[in-house]
Amino acid sequence: MASTVKTLLKSVRQYKKPSLITPFFMLLEAFCECLIPFFMARMVNEVQASATATMEPILKYGAILLLLAVVSLTSGVLAGRFAATASCGFASNLRHDLFYKVQKFSFSNVDKFSTSSLVTRLTTDVTNVQQSYQMCLRIIIRVPLQFIFAIIMSFVINARLAWVFLAIVPFLAVILFSIMRFVMPFFRRIFKKYDALNASVQENVSGVRVVKAFVREDYETKKFQKAAGEVRDDFTKAEKILALNNPIMTFFINFAAVLISFLGAKTIIQSGALDGAFSTGDLSALITYGIQILSCLMMFSMVFVMFTMSFESARRISEVLGQESDIVSPENGVKQVRNGDIRFESVSFKYSEKANKYALSDIDLTIKSGETVGILGGTGASKTTLIQLIPRLYDATEGSVFVGGVNVKDYDLDALRKEVAVVLQKNVLFSGTIKENLRWGDENATDEELVRVCQLAQADEFIRAFPDGYDTYIEQGGTNVSGGQKQRLCIARALLRKPKILILDDSTSAVDTKTDALIRKAFADEIPDTTKIIIAQRVSSVEHADKILVLDGGKIVACGSHDELMQAGGIYREIYDAQTKGSASEESQGGAL
Repeated sequence: MASTVKTLLKSVRQYKKPSLITPFFMLLEAFCECLIPFFMARMVNEVQASATATMEPILKYGAILLLLAVVSLTSGVLAGRFAATASCGFASNLRHDLFYKVQKFSFSNVDKFSTSSLVTRLTTDVTNVQQSYQMCLRIIIRVPLQFIFAIIMSFVINARLAWVFLAIVPFLAVILFSIMRFVMPFFRRIFKKYDALNASVQENVSGVRVVKAFVREDYETKKFQKAAGEVRDDFTKAEKILALNNPIMTFFINFAAVLISFLGAKTIIQSGALDGAFSTGDLSALITYGIQILSCLMMFSMVFVMFTMSFESARRISEVLGQESDIVSPENGVKQVRNGDIRFESVSFKYSEKANKYALSDIDLTIKSGETVGILGGTGASKTTLIQLIPRLYDATEGSVFVGGVNVKDYDLDALRKEVAVVLQKNVLFSGTIKENLRWGDENATDEELVRVCQLAQADEFIRAFPDGYDTYIEQGGTNVSGGQKQRLCIARALLRKPKILILDDSTSAVDTKTDALIRKAFADEIPDTTKIIIAQRVSSVEHADKILVLDGGKIVACGSHDELMQAGGIYREIYDAQTKGSASEESQGGAL
């Protein structure tokens, strides 16, 4: 727990001052509230002891009580203001730190957390911690202070009766501990089920078109109801236990008040009301202090419940913040990539140390700067895995990868990745205009440069067909453009980087063969010095490449030009024959029609 708290407190930063000022005002408020019953008792005692009716004690003590009330109110207001500033600022920093940490994660780090889990930690968990931090600054500071002050003042008034309060405290402590012990396992399960609930929502929203296309709304609704029901059931069980807290606390408060009233009245009768040993004013003050003491315990129990909920949130947040990226830039890393040469030396890779099977095995490969390399292979052949090692999205488990003659582990990550542009298999566009999306490649690019890369990617024509042209707004996820248009925009965005290495991971699968050929021709004519790696399912997309790799089972089973691989036969020849025969069959059927 200590390490978790220490990790989270690093996010307080510039809000240390309001965090430290709040306890001071809480101390002042608690002190004033504990003095009020004492002076009220003195006022009652003096009025009762006075032989003649006079307003002097009432005015004197009334002024003191008014001053204490004003100071208490002012202190409470200021404490609330500073606590709100500190807790909101702390939560803001915490979200920033979490988001920044996730941005720095390597792919292997991201694989350890589900997307829904990270969203829950950034939202629900941070909110729980924020509320607990505010309560900590206010109530958790005030409660022990007021408790101590009230105990001291009780002993000042009557030490024998004050022991009644201390005798009740251990019973309440045992009850609180028992409640915590039973409730904590429920909250641990609840947050895991929150992740499952968010995952269900995320899948349904992102795949809503598929859900509707297959008329699976009822199935998705039932799946959501099941996840929501599991959260409800655990929360209900936890709340049933926590519901015991208030009635138990209220019972002990009332019990203590009745007991003090009985013992106090008995003491007054036995000692005599006029001998000054113990008076009605003292009894009234003692009852008030008793209520304060037990109210402190009730507030502590409420804080305790909140802390019980938020501790699991704090642990989950700390888990992300404490996760160190597997891939970091070395000190004094190489800042410049000389050229687009790529070399794999005895490279093997697996996604986890516990994995029994390597995704890539014994990869030896040399690609010269400016070459165009095609990669073919069936589903699961590890084509994408291979290219992810080049910009160091993953590190090779065995062997080494070199770019520009330098081991990728010796590069500054930003410098390396700026020179390796990857158009991923899953194309992603962000909400904003086409210009804003393209400028992810280069935020300082001119309009002329945007047009040029779009012409290379065969995107300029359809962009100009939009009423707003390059200022057309792209909806979240690029839902208002087709798959082929989205792919071409992503290619243009990558080209804007002017990279030394361009990787297209099956990024022309949604465009027609004519457009695919025009894109490849533009690459050959306009960026001849850029190393181009094209992962494709169509032989036509790679047959003009300088070198073609055929992957199967994570190994390179064939490598050469189109003619060389055709002569050698094997998998490449089988793929080519299957695709060309299919095309010929379609053409003959079209001719017959």
